[in-house]
Amino acid sequence: MNGNGLTIRAEKLGKWYGNVLGLSDISIEIGPGITGLLGPNGAGKSTFMKLITGQLRPSIGTVTIGGRPVWNNPEIFRRVGFCPEQDAFYDDMTGREFLAGLLGLYGYGPSEVKERADRALDFVELTEAADRMIRGYSRGMRQRLKISQSLAHEPEILILDEPLNGLDPLSKRKVIRLIKEYRTEGRTVLVSSHVLPEIEALTQSIVLVHQGKILAEGDIHHIRGLIDTHPHIVEVRTEDARKLAVRFAGEADVLSVKFDEAEGTVLFETRNRDRFFERLTRTAAGEDLDIEEITSPDDNLQSVFDYLVGK
Repeated sequence: MNGNGLTIRAEKLGKWYGNVLGLSDISIEIGPGITGLLGPNGAGKSTFMKLITGQLRPSIGTVTIGGRPVWNNPEIFRRVGFCPEQDAFYDDMTGREFLAGLLGLYGYGPSEVKERADRALDFVELTEAADRMIRGYSRGMRQRLKISQSLAHEPEILILDEPLNGLDPLSKRKVIRLIKEYRTEGRTVLVSSHVLPEIEALTQSIVLVHQGKILAEGDIHHIRGLIDTHPHIVEVRTEDARKLAVRFAGEADVLSVKFDEAEGTVLFETRNRDRFFERLTRTAAGEDLDIEEITSPDDNLQSVFDYLVGK
């Protein structure tokens, strides 16, 4: 699988659904490597990906791949692989039959269909399940099968819409490894997510999308700098709620502390989440605090984006 690293270029790209704005004035160039498309649900990520893959016609502006227009250009489809967010399979088919059917649409002969299907199934570690009915696949297996169909024809550009959504931690690690492995072959990969840590695990190059517009783009450190100006909420569940709350109440980077001893929870607001987590880990170990769970409501990014756009 050797790719040429084609470039995706959008110029003043816009899409409306009647009077509803889906995407507005997007101008961006996406080259070889992995680029993360990050934004809350409803930000316009899926609309952008459907425009790139030729499934939607732009209301205004242009999108090209390798300098050639995407819309109404079937030749581009051979060079692009797309993994949609939605899970839609023929459940009465086996994984191998599903891939073979799609590969046949590209015009490959029987021997090449078999070779490509076998290679794609092996790549996503589904060889042993290849002849099982898809209805018996787990969520993680179905997600990997979606990825395998997107790359079975060896596209130069891979577009993955929320490929980690709903997966358990083990399946997420497998899919992240597969995506990174595909990138090492010099291809252009665009991955969308609404969860920052997922994108951070994949790439340093990030585009922030909010309400159909690009809010920021660049290296993860630049994006992190923008996001880290936002006060983060962290909830800690512990039997030592009062003790933990008192311990952190006077820290300079902790803006507020609320604890519920009956529920065993402490809610922290901090401007430096990384420093807070480092201190929390050190404190828990040094003072033998029993911490059961740590969660951050900000992981869905909606509050972060609202903060960045001044709401």
